[in-house]
Amino acid sequence: MSAISFVSGIVRTMDADRPLAEAVAVVDGRIAAVGTTAEVLAATPEHAEVVELDGGAVLPGFIDSHSHPLWGARLSAGVDLGGLTTLESVRHALAAESRRVGPGAWVRGWNLEYAAFGGSAVRGDLLEDAVGGAPTFLMFYDLHTAVATRAALEAAGVSGAREFGDASEIVVGDDGVPTGELREPTAYDLVGSAAPQPTMAEEADLLVATFARFNAVGLTGCAVMDGSERLLDVLEAIERDGELSVRVDVFLWHRPDDDDAAVAARIDLASRGGRRWRVAGVKLFSDGVIDTGTAWLHAPDASGDGLASFWPDWDRYREVIRRYDAAGLHLTTHAVGDRAVDAVLDAYAELPPADDARPRRIEHLEILSDADVRKLAGSGVVASMQPLHMQWRHGDLSDSWATRLGEARAATGFRARDVLDAGVLTVFGSDWPVAGMDPRPNFVWATERSAPSGDGPVFEPHERVSVEEALTAYTRSGALALGATDRGVIRVGAVADLVVLAADPARLSPSDLATVPILRTLIAGLPAPS
Repeated sequence: MSAISFVSGIVRTMDADRPLAEAVAVVDGRIAAVGTTAEVLAATPEHAEVVELDGGAVLPGFIDSHSHPLWGARLSAGVDLGGLTTLESVRHALAAESRRVGPGAWVRGWNLEYAAFGGSAVRGDLLEDAVGGAPTFLMFYDLHTAVATRAALEAAGVSGAREFGDASEIVVGDDGVPTGELREPTAYDLVGSAAPQPTMAEEADLLVATFARFNAVGLTGCAVMDGSERLLDVLEAIERDGELSVRVDVFLWHRPDDDDAAVAARIDLASRGGRRWRVAGVKLFSDGVIDTGTAWLHAPDASGDGLASFWPDWDRYREVIRRYDAAGLHLTTHAVGDRAVDAVLDAYAELPPADDARPRRIEHLEILSDADVRKLAGSGVVASMQPLHMQWRHGDLSDSWATRLGEARAATGFRARDVLDAGVLTVFGSDWPVAGMDPRPNFVWATERSAPSGDGPVFEPHERVSVEEALTAYTRSGALALGATDRGVIRVGAVADLVVLAADPARLSPSDLATVPILRTLIAGLPAPS
């Protein structure tokens, strides 16, 4: 028997019947008692560890509702280019990485910002001198665009434009020669897959290390939004040799050009799972991103883009989701633009009513018209949002996102307050490695609509949510969005996935909320690695 009790502090239960307590007992991985210190001590086994909270707080473990842990682990094997906003700084970092990996080896990087190209075209030849002509493949922070040098394109056999079954694009110049810019996964995977790939054992090690990083910031669960058969094999391999330190709900990735055989194969994978992981559903795309003009909008952006879905035939999307829904899979769809959200809601409405065990979801919802918010209300669809993605916005609207949208439409971004007020089950996530995995800065972006430093612009202050609402979006709502009624809550019988903070987050200033120490993370009542 394992047992631990936390007493004399704050317990934020996320249970509407008893939102606050001062102590909690855990026995054999489940919550055994919640209440006053005296009540919990009376229910604590004699051999149990008893922890005095001394001003600290216990909450359900955080659930990242949108992440890419294996993809992120693989990407982060290269150089992190985040925060480098000039081409010269990127070139300097690539030169150092080229020296590290050695002559002729592939140079890889991630977290590249569009601002580094200064509003000019993305071109691989601008990077070639820095790496001495080595094959180089860099992923932009949003995972929707990559840039490759000529050597990398040649290694992949990419010499010109190609037709894809979705909105992916190999960008070419007037001469028909690739510029190095690769838009959307079907295009950039051609080049990324030409680079040396890790073995299954190496990927398992990468994922275990990544989950330890998740645990260090209080995460005990995640919804994986790029599921593949390879990921399932890696998860299975980890559990053969040990235990996952994060509960993993996998959404298998469907591409618009997948045929009926691919749909059937994905449905067959739905039965796979382990002790702490399962295939939850399928993730589809309806559009791309605003920065490159591939988001699907009600009206064109400033460059005349944004009027097409990711699917050449939207009826095919409607057909595919009917098949997945009939097979019992959770449905979630990437929809950044307002027209994309509208179209997905209409498609979901054609299906039989969803049940609480597998609610339908939409990922991102970066901009919404008032009509879209009204349609979302009462739909039963979960809104999965990432407030910290506001970090790339500029107060003067000079960022690529706002430049394309214009001032009026940019003001309809990240409408978390309006969505919550419409009664929509709302969850938050990071989209890691697009943004940092730590939930604490995300809490600040959601509650302050500004950077945790406190010295940045404030975006749409009327869309702020409370700290309690932000915490709920990362705990109880995150669990309910997965149909997991015994997670994300501290009540008797619930799974004891917990995080212990040094202070009550609801009583902290924004800067302190972003950095409040995490004292312990427990999964099934046992310490998680960190």
